[in-house]
Amino acid sequence: MIIFLNGTSSSGKSSIARELLRVLDEVWFHLPVDAFHAMRARKDLPPDEVPALLRRTWEGYHRAVAGMAAAGNHVVVDHVLSEPWRLRDCLDLFDPDEVLFVGVHCPPEELERRERARGDRPEGLAAGQLGRAHVHGVYDVEVDTGASSPTDCALRIREFLPRRPRPTAFRRLRSQAEEGHSNP
Repeated sequence: MIIFLNGTSSSGKSSIARELLRVLDEVWFHLPVDAFHAMRARKDLPPDEVPALLRRTWEGYHRAVAGMAAAGNHVVVDHVLSEPWRLRDCLDLFDPDEVLFVGVHCPPEELERRERARGDRPEGLAAGQLGRAHVHGVYDVEVDTGASSPTDCALRIREFLPRRPRPTAFRRLRSQAEEGHSNP
């Protein structure tokens, strides 16, 4: 099983994931995409090489998540689907019936406040992702971290798990992709 938290930078995904590990009954692993970026050696690269490096990192991350789930582990994913290929890659790799797709939302003003408070993100990163992270428009459940605490969001997700819809959001999105629709 994969709980896939998708939202902009600073939207509260990691905070929700930490709470999910605390409130879920079974053993779960939190695999944040930021951890994969943090594992990379910090080398100066020519600017034209950075996009390919980042893409390989994201592709590797997706495959690591798929591998953990395929081995029978429960995984909480913390990701930003700000480019369409990322969602397509995940749709191809993950069992769509075993993904709970969660939209993590936060008001723009709060995103800006959190970004400034963190100080470890480029200014305007979250705002730049707002129009792209949720463009596919399909989720199993959505939470708003501007209105609810990470604990409340995690509890909502936990309560939703046993009654997740069929077909799942990932199944519907995969079907759309196979039929050639523009989303995802």
